[in-house]
Amino acid sequence: MRELEIQEYRVTQEHSGERLDKFLQAVCPECSRSFLQKLVKEGQVLVNHKEQKVNYRVSENDMVRIAVPPAQEAEILPENIPLDILYEDSELLIVNKPKGMVVHPSAGHFTGTLVNAVLFHCKNSLSGINGEIRPGIVHRIDMNTTGTLVVCKNDNAHIKIAEQIKEHSVTRRYLGIVKGRVKEDSGIIEGTIGRHPVERKKMAVNVKNGKRAVTHYKVLQRFSRHTYMEFELETGRTHQIRVHMASIGHPMLGDDLYGSGKTPWKLQGQTLHAATLGFLHPVTGIYLEVTAPLPEYFSELLQKDL
Repeated sequence: MRELEIQEYRVTQEHSGERLDKFLQAVCPECSRSFLQKLVKEGQVLVNHKEQKVNYRVSENDMVRIAVPPAQEAEILPENIPLDILYEDSELLIVNKPKGMVVHPSAGHFTGTLVNAVLFHCKNSLSGINGEIRPGIVHRIDMNTTGTLVVCKNDNAHIKIAEQIKEHSVTRRYLGIVKGRVKEDSGIIEGTIGRHPVERKKMAVNVKNGKRAVTHYKVLQRFSRHTYMEFELETGRTHQIRVHMASIGHPMLGDDLYGSGKTPWKLQGQTLHAATLGFLHPVTGIYLEVTAPLPEYFSELLQKDL
């Protein structure tokens, strides 16, 4: 039997006075509020070593301890979901992921994911290195980011491409629109990125135990209030481009996590597209590069008064 996962959080001034269940949702965004309330009622949540009710108001510097039971992996089923396939052979396929599609199953997203789609398309031909819940998945992009993503059909392809990702030799170019007019024509943002110490759904720059992150950027077009840009990743940290651009005062247009998310165009999340993906083919060793066209909503935005 797997042991309970113990998590501890210190309440900051920002969350002082909040209900206990609301605070828990802020630090455990992957869990539903009802699930967290259930943990409180079962005595799995302690505040300063004491059990409290869900409506208890936390205070600054309170220590909150949560005992989270291990997740139960659901059976992931193939689903006949159309795929926009940019390239395919016996070793791998590269797809153009649409906006709003989650890459692999997670809490609240066990159907309609890219994994459900590729299980149907590839049948039993997928790498198994990342386990039953992420077959074939060697890297991912955010739910509301569109564009290129490689899926491996066997373990050899998975290992070879994972090695290239680890060595930072994979070409990954993104296109995006950010808020404000970026002054420099090009530049590099580097530092570390790690989990936000309080808002666990977010990543942050220069945090304790963060990992090195490097983003190269270039301005493609300046509008009156926004800037159309190209980004090339030297590293591939979670939310890297979104975090880096927000850190210099230019969050992605439509980003409701690192920016305001408010726009006149009712966007669905950040305006970010994984345009180009390139790597050495795991069998032939020949460089393979694939580019996904801009999604229609993105092309239409570039024609507006930004």
